[in-house]
Amino acid sequence: MPREALEATRSAVFAAGAGRIGDYERCSWYAAGTGTYLGGEGTSPAFGEPGREQRVAELRVETVVSDELLAGVVAALKDAHPYEEPAYDVYALVEP
Repeated sequence: MPREALEATRSAVFAAGAGRIGDYERCSWYAAGTGTYLGGEGTSPAFGEPGREQRVAELRVETVVSDELLAGVVAALKDAHPYEEPAYDVYALVEP
């Protein structure tokens, strides 16, 4: 996500229940990188224009969420994120 969307997006997923580890809240990790995309016809990219590959400075954010809250957290992410189709991954965590 673009840096300017970091706090609003984190706040939205935390409000939906993400980021809780024991007695701690709002737990996350993020790192800078470069996102790339090429919007097709009919898209409305937040940066750039359709039909032209974009390279955007972005932050990758990671947090935890319980299974029962996952759907609501993903919905909160999509609502708060400035991109039409934000990318996200879901990984199951297991106890060793």
